[in-house]
Amino acid sequence: MQAQVSPQAWHFSWLLLNMDKVPEIQYFGASALHIKISRYWNDIPADQYESLKSQLFTHITRFAGGSKIVLTRLCVALASLALSMMPEAWPCAVADMVRMFQAEDSNVDGRARCLALLELLTVLPEEFQTSRLPQYRKGQVRSVLAQECGSVFPLLEQLLQQQDSPGFIKQKVLKCFSSWVQLEIPLMDCENLIQAAFTSLQDPELFDTAVEAVVNAISQPDAQRYVNTLLKLIPPVLGLQEQLRQAVQSGDMETSHGICRIAVALGENHSRALLDQVEHWQSFLALVNMIMFCTGIPGHYPVNETTSSLTLTFWYTLQDDILSFEPDKQAVYQQVYRPVYFQLVDVLLHKAQFPSDEEYGFWSSDEKEQFRIYRVDISDTLMYVYEMLGAELLSSLYDKLGRLLTNTEQPSTWQHTEALLYGFQSIAETIDVNYSDVVPGLIGLIPRISISNVQLADTVMFTIGALSEWLADHPVMINNVLPLVLQALGNPELSISSVSTLKKICRECKYDLPPYAANIVAVSQEVLMKQIHKTSQCMWLMQALGFLLSALQVEEILKNLHSLITPYIQQLEKLADETPNPSNKLAIIHILGLLSNLFTTLDISHHDDDHESTEVKKLPVQQGPNPVVVVLQQVFQLIQKVLSKWLNDAQVVESVCAIFEKSVKTLLDDFAPMVPQLCEMLGQMYSTIPQASAIDLTRQLVHIFAHEPAHFPPIKALFLLVTSVTLTLFQQGPRDHPDIVDSFMQLLAQALKRKPDLFLCSNLDVKAVFQCGVLSLKFPEAPTVKASCGFFTELLPRCGEIAPVGQVVHENGKVLLQAVLEGVGGQASRSLMDHFAEILFALNKHCFSYLSIWIKEAMQQDGFPSARVSPEQKETFSQQILRERVNKRRVKEMVKEFTLLCRGLHGTEYTADY
Repeated sequence: MQAQVSPQAWHFSWLLLNMDKVPEIQYFGASALHIKISRYWNDIPADQYESLKSQLFTHITRFAGGSKIVLTRLCVALASLALSMMPEAWPCAVADMVRMFQAEDSNVDGRARCLALLELLTVLPEEFQTSRLPQYRKGQVRSVLAQECGSVFPLLEQLLQQQDSPGFIKQKVLKCFSSWVQLEIPLMDCENLIQAAFTSLQDPELFDTAVEAVVNAISQPDAQRYVNTLLKLIPPVLGLQEQLRQAVQSGDMETSHGICRIAVALGENHSRALLDQVEHWQSFLALVNMIMFCTGIPGHYPVNETTSSLTLTFWYTLQDDILSFEPDKQAVYQQVYRPVYFQLVDVLLHKAQFPSDEEYGFWSSDEKEQFRIYRVDISDTLMYVYEMLGAELLSSLYDKLGRLLTNTEQPSTWQHTEALLYGFQSIAETIDVNYSDVVPGLIGLIPRISISNVQLADTVMFTIGALSEWLADHPVMINNVLPLVLQALGNPELSISSVSTLKKICRECKYDLPPYAANIVAVSQEVLMKQIHKTSQCMWLMQALGFLLSALQVEEILKNLHSLITPYIQQLEKLADETPNPSNKLAIIHILGLLSNLFTTLDISHHDDDHESTEVKKLPVQQGPNPVVVVLQQVFQLIQKVLSKWLNDAQVVESVCAIFEKSVKTLLDDFAPMVPQLCEMLGQMYSTIPQASAIDLTRQLVHIFAHEPAHFPPIKALFLLVTSVTLTLFQQGPRDHPDIVDSFMQLLAQALKRKPDLFLCSNLDVKAVFQCGVLSLKFPEAPTVKASCGFFTELLPRCGEIAPVGQVVHENGKVLLQAVLEGVGGQASRSLMDHFAEILFALNKHCFSYLSIWIKEAMQQDGFPSARVSPEQKETFSQQILRERVNKRRVKEMVKEFTLLCRGLHGTEYTADY
């Protein structure tokens, strides 16, 4: 690479292109030429343009019959040269190229010359798309190229129409046309070539390239301006239907795929423009029906067909366009297209059906996964179609399902039933079906489904889950479906669907579940004990039980909690006595996880109902301690015992902290009785072995309890302890603990937010904390730096109100500024610049008189913050920052601009989307 960019490359490239070298060496020479021309154009004196051009022409002619890779590279180099010289230095570049290669040259046969010219014309637009031309030049060159197509297209047409043109030349012509249409050439100028490409579709050898050319021509964004040309394209597209049918019959997936791509490109890109031509509604409807045929193409995706998935976005687009018309026109189109969309629903549900069990058994796991994703896409499409068809869609699905389940003469396949239910679930999952009059009937039908198969059972479960909000409004129907869900819980194959459905029902219908609570708890306990489900489903199940218990009376909750948790507590007691080893570690983490997930949702104070209407069935406010607190106090000693053995293990410590963190978040003030013992335990844990999860829990406690006088003493003691232990860690070298530093910075910021008084404590070393913050700004880990910036943006506004903070900032603020400028100068990741800008903004707002002195002193250092910025640029940046005390967004822009200068990236392509 160094050789290719060196000045010597101009010389050695030509030597490497000698005909006696092997192609790899020639390729290197051609490649070096391209790099020099495309990236170092400004190094070439204008008086050498012509000789460079003629040398390249000579070499391209020489290689016309030689190595293909070298020829292509030389063509790319000449294309790059042409783009840099157009239009001033080489006004008719394309016409000249065509002329040069058409001139008789006795040494090189005509075909080779023709191929070389086609190669050159093909790479020219491609090189334009990837070129590094500045924006204003790009527009200029694009319009010159678009005009130059007048020299190219007649040649391409002639070559395609000549009877004696060999296949490989026609192939190259179609590729060349494909390349040019992407330059936004008016569609009407492409008409003849598009028609020629349609003719080429009959030739199997040219089929793929012709499809590419037609699709590229139709899909260019500018094409919709040429409605007359678009209308002329409908007949040839419809003319492909016979070829499509034959391909489908003979199982030729490539051909059906290609024709479908063409029909979809025309329909999807231009449905609005074509719908607007009301008098041509029948030909557009014919195109829509052709796309419908592609959607319903026989076979199972992705095994016997891969085409139907291409059509799904077309149906979205068409619907959006119809619904965007003014009412009168929309009414006309609704009349035409509602039947089409009802047909689409039938087609999609047919495509969503599973194959026979025997066939499905042969599918690979990859095919099964693709089919799953395909069904999700169908589900999204159905949900969307509901906007067009409304309640009538649900009624038609319900009628079909009813007929299927009640028809005794013709027993239906499970696949058919499953697909109809799947359609229902797709809509019910996202659309409010509470007002639908068919849901009661559906709930009545569900128990009649004979479930013989895992896929059907899964869909039945997910459908019940999707209707859980409806069940909350119609509690008498719960008993119709709950037994099915509880029965499915015992089947490991239905693990995900049954557990997630039970969780939804427990969350949505909890006030109607007390009569069923004993049964739900008993079944859940049984499956948990039998270890039927994987870890994550066990956790969901515990969350479901948390929702369920929240609606019971306190003594009921305690009774259920007792029976639910006791077996685990006994297990935990046994594990706490054992010597730590990997297998009992997993068991401990599992049990602690179950407890914390249960406490996440067990909330008797109805925090989660605040947003509901006033008539929520609120239970009388509970007296006495919260059941979760009762349980936590009972197991507190046991948890401490587990901890004492596992203090070294970050995962166990994390699991213990999670129990309390989830409980604090859910219980809020109800957690108060636990605050003193928890603070004490956290203090002991953190002093023995500092871990990030303990700081995170401390932060949670500071957030909720620090401003309450009663809880301030234990919280303050814990905060001071964590701070002093962490400061010691900093003295020993904090580099190995970026996670602890990150959490510590977040804790300090939280303390400043909720209870700034903590920084008034006489035994808090504010100066040491400040220095730790500055150190953390230099960490390589972005999250840690971000957290440190957060700490300083909370600290600086407190300069005036908290004397110790004000004093430390005035004495050490210059060090902070130095660290920030180092980061901006290139030490820190560019993604952090907004956070550094916030510190500068806060410094300017709260310490203006100091900042103006500090920034001047800092910027006087040579090569600081980067050797790439001049004293003038530094002065400009300093003045800009000092002037802007109101608009934070402006400061962020200045910092981004300055950091690019410091990194030598300003005005390069790296910053185009920065």
